[in-house]
Amino acid sequence: MIQAPRATPDDHVGAGGNADPHDEGFGLYVHWPWCLSKCPYCDFNSHVIDAPDPEAWAAAYVREMETQADTAPRRPLTSVFFGGGTPSLMSPVTVERVLSAAARLWPLAEDVEITLEANPGAVDRDRFRDLRTAGVNRLSLGVQALDDAALRFLGRRHDATEALAALDLARTTFPRVSYDLIYARPGQTPETWAAELDRALSFGPDHLSLYQLTIEKGTAFFAAHRDGAFTLPDEDTAADLFDLTQSHTAAAGLPAYEISNHARPGAECRHNLVYWRGGDYVGIGPGAHGRVTGTATRCIASPAGWRAQVDRLGHGVQARDPLAPADRAVEQLLMGLRLTEGVHAGRFERLCGVPLRAALDADGLAEMEALDFVRWNGPWLRATAEGRTRLNGVLARLTA
Repeated sequence: MIQAPRATPDDHVGAGGNADPHDEGFGLYVHWPWCLSKCPYCDFNSHVIDAPDPEAWAAAYVREMETQADTAPRRPLTSVFFGGGTPSLMSPVTVERVLSAAARLWPLAEDVEITLEANPGAVDRDRFRDLRTAGVNRLSLGVQALDDAALRFLGRRHDATEALAALDLARTTFPRVSYDLIYARPGQTPETWAAELDRALSFGPDHLSLYQLTIEKGTAFFAAHRDGAFTLPDEDTAADLFDLTQSHTAAAGLPAYEISNHARPGAECRHNLVYWRGGDYVGIGPGAHGRVTGTATRCIASPAGWRAQVDRLGHGVQARDPLAPADRAVEQLLMGLRLTEGVHAGRFERLCGVPLRAALDADGLAEMEALDFVRWNGPWLRATAEGRTRLNGVLARLTA
């Protein structure tokens, strides 16, 4: 959760608020676990390797997809997301084989969104071109900062010049491009972040993911921060940085449609909306999670362990946990209230099996409405901008 930022009135609801409440979409997530180096803030399931065998990985992905497709809905696939790790290290041939198998196993929506994450230090013109030919139509670029000192602190392999070159190349290659920035870094002030954010906005992006730096257990930053190697901005400064982020992006035509994601209307990440709206998605690859017809799946995290089980059983799934209605209701509220569009009562009842109002604590709802942390707008229950900054507390009262 972001660090107790203040917020301004939430008068704008993004285009996602007009989404069909009867269709959350259906996604495929492909986890590529390999990186050239491990960033000190990263707690994702990623591992350092020079040259994984592209043929072996393509075969394993396809086999797991075929097995998991037996228990997944056969409905139009609206999005595919290659995450990691550093998926831009994947051979384009591997990407093409995964996408060909997906098209064989499920019908593809006419406007299927196919996203691949990339790092500026792991791209070149030929690889971008080949990934586009393979079918990727949306690139998510991990820029993270436009300041060389900050990039060194974050352990990135690229500098700002390389990041901008990669961004320019991406924009000439892919129909849709998003890029990430991390803020609330040590020593960062509202003035320096405003200048950096305005520079990022000057390139006319359609989508930005803007995350406050958090310290996660198990990362190199966790020990360094604990030992006093650096300090993060205090809560008031972090709040100012968050408020500034909201106002600058909204003024540039990219309002927040989710706590940390900003887009021009129609350019929202469709795959992530599947997650936030409670839709089904198949997860393949080491450590990948899925949600299929009321069951949560989790694959073995170890790349070697995952590969071995795929070879033996045809899949790397470690756990299949049916989602109890009460658990699904809490998850639906937590994910849906992250969005400016909120939670649709009809969708909630269809997915969770209980009316939305019946799932809420009446006293807690009244209190949250009185504090203007949540509002009803027809069938939509929405957290206000201020409510989203303290979503864990709001959710605790709504489900008390």
